[in-house]
Amino acid sequence: MDQALFYHRFHFAFTASYHYLFPQLTMGLGLLIVLLQWTGLRTGDARYDRAALFWGRVFGLSFVMGVVTGIPMEFQFGTNWARFSEATGGVIGQTLAMEGVFAFFLESSFLALFLFGRKKLGPKAHFGAAVAVWVGSWISGYFIVATNAFMQHPVGYTMDAQGHMALSSLPALLTNPWLVWQYIHTMSGAVITGSFTVAAVGAYYLLRDDSLGEIDPGSRSDYGRLFLRVGVPVGLIASVIMAFPTGDRQAAHVAEYQPPTFAAMEGLFETGEPAGLVLIGQPDMGRLHLDNPLEVPAALSFLTYHRWSARVQGLTSFPEEDWPDNVPLLYYAYHIMVGLGTIFIAVLALSAFMLWRRRLSRAKPALWLIMLLAPFPFIANTMGWMTAELGRQPWNVWGVLRTAEGTSNTVSAGNALFSLLGFMGMYLVLGILFLFLAQREIAHGPVPDVSHGVGHEEV
Repeated sequence: MDQALFYHRFHFAFTASYHYLFPQLTMGLGLLIVLLQWTGLRTGDARYDRAALFWGRVFGLSFVMGVVTGIPMEFQFGTNWARFSEATGGVIGQTLAMEGVFAFFLESSFLALFLFGRKKLGPKAHFGAAVAVWVGSWISGYFIVATNAFMQHPVGYTMDAQGHMALSSLPALLTNPWLVWQYIHTMSGAVITGSFTVAAVGAYYLLRDDSLGEIDPGSRSDYGRLFLRVGVPVGLIASVIMAFPTGDRQAAHVAEYQPPTFAAMEGLFETGEPAGLVLIGQPDMGRLHLDNPLEVPAALSFLTYHRWSARVQGLTSFPEEDWPDNVPLLYYAYHIMVGLGTIFIAVLALSAFMLWRRRLSRAKPALWLIMLLAPFPFIANTMGWMTAELGRQPWNVWGVLRTAEGTSNTVSAGNALFSLLGFMGMYLVLGILFLFLAQREIAHGPVPDVSHGVGHEEV
């Protein structure tokens, strides 16, 4: 691979992966905040209102980080990927503009009302602001995923003599068959992240207060139990949806529209009729073979085409120039995502059972497990996007524009590396700042600060 192309790709991969740590949290928390607000409005329990405002502050912190790290990605389209922008701007410019005009301003405006207008709005209007923040964050996600779906499966466009794409059908672009399942799959992943974060903080409060002997009503342990009651069942539902039907249908689309990608994801080098599902194995690109495979016979044929004897094409049946650029990394990213998703379902199902039996808040091993698993939804979502983007290679727009044809000719490898190092240093500082502020917020919690005579949520 050309050195400049490598650094351009790595640069965007780094900034995009870092950026998405924050939107996945806000999109997941948005739904949970609405559920907390709705429960408080329905029951009159002030704890749910305080909990919603507490997570609203965490949402706001993550939202700011998402904005700060998202804006440079827009500029990279013009700096590092000028030819891609010139060729596709007539199409993806529409969805990116709609995301900013319709979603970003809705989300940011009502977030300010939610955080600072509680007293003036009243309970119902305050709940409406929470709903608007959630809807805005999910509309934003829709337009971004619509942009990516076009790159995965281009529809609704025409091509002129100069190779520039123009939008011919906005409805086709916004109802792309690739988009529907990818969007639900992405939102499910965000809800898992938000749910695990809420449940993990709840587990932390219970473990902390148990060690300190603080078990009075209104203590952090009281909110810990509340966070578990909300985070565990919502996370379980989202984890199941993530696997089926959304994961199943998304994999079927990859098999239909990007068969070389599907073969690489599954580590299937030779065509199988039937094809087995590999659980564990190591790709050997020298021999085009999977070492030490642990395989379920015929399972891949059944899961993909719902027939035990179905034929599944292997990677070697396609021209090598159409293979994903890094088959082993794609294979491992996909299997890490699937493996973590399976673990999430198992842990949350057990936690939900213990919650139903009213034993979860006293089960220290389960609380430790929930708390320690908190970072892993972020990893799973990152692996999912790596699967999507590594699988799309070697195309910027599948079947239309190759990645090597989308870079900026005037930006050298040295320029790209210099700016990449600068972003790494800056994002390191921003990450430390975010963790410090988030830790301070979590340490205080949603409990009113009685020492100052006013609730922290009113400060």
